[in-house]
Amino acid sequence: MKGDGPRVAFLFPGQGSQAVGMGRALYEASAAVRALYAEASDLLGLDLAALSFEGPDEALELTANTQPAVLTASVAAATVLAERGVEPALVAGHSLGEYSALVVAGALAFGDAVRLVRRRGEFMQEAVPAGQGAMAAVLGLELPAVEACCREAAQGEVVEVANINSPVQVVIAGHRPAVERAVRLAGQRGGRRSLMLPVSAPFHCQLMAAAAERLALELAPVPVVAPRVPVVRNVDAGLTTSAEEVKPFLIRQVTAPVRWTDSIQRMATLGAITFLEVGPGRVLTGLLKRIDGDLAGHAVEDPEGLARALAALSLVGSSNASE
Repeated sequence: MKGDGPRVAFLFPGQGSQAVGMGRALYEASAAVRALYAEASDLLGLDLAALSFEGPDEALELTANTQPAVLTASVAAATVLAERGVEPALVAGHSLGEYSALVVAGALAFGDAVRLVRRRGEFMQEAVPAGQGAMAAVLGLELPAVEACCREAAQGEVVEVANINSPVQVVIAGHRPAVERAVRLAGQRGGRRSLMLPVSAPFHCQLMAAAAERLALELAPVPVVAPRVPVVRNVDAGLTTSAEEVKPFLIRQVTAPVRWTDSIQRMATLGAITFLEVGPGRVLTGLLKRIDGDLAGHAVEDPEGLARALAALSLVGSSNASE
């Protein structure tokens, strides 16, 4: 179902999309999905299916557990789509989701990705002592205004843009006092509202430098190959099309902002028409409309979502055939 030229783009969610019960319906419906969970469980030394489907929440929300759980649920959804003949022409993933994208694009083996994201989660958690870092979502201010708030709020500490999720939704990260100062400034300068996020570490800022160094060592021996389809990168919205590009950008991603708005716009310019959010949650589908109201998105996290996506793709195919 690739169509003529890029038509279907897969988007893979990151940390924050997890919820107890995610992936269960696909697990029950597909032997291939059950095999994925068995492989991940063997590699991690824990029952990932039980953790994902039954919780408890506190265990699933530990970063070192969340990352392999979301990755596995996402690859599971892509596996079920592949069983129905749906393959992407382009892929991208939000932060952790970039690993899911690389697996589905064939650049990174699933087992290697499971091990890597488990370690990545541990490294990110350990990079900053608990309570010292924070993240906040700033709503209603454009990127230059948020960057100005961060510069003025830093006062010798770190506070930086971490995610550019839409033209008016920017996430910041850094030392907690500096993040709180930036949030106050954003409110004074017309920000609609700002929310401190319930995260365990300040991701995608310079406080993650130690995590990036440790990840580089972990990545060094891992085999990678050229992806079958282009992977739109978080760091610069560029395209990863060769094996040589995979590791450097995964390392840079740890401390660099996720340029999600640019990534979606790049996919649209490359001809993506239908976007499927492949994995748990509907966060990325919601962001699509805020980035470009003309873009259509469908969340594929369970059999009902799969059926709706297949119906939408059939309608798009019929429309193209009649042109």
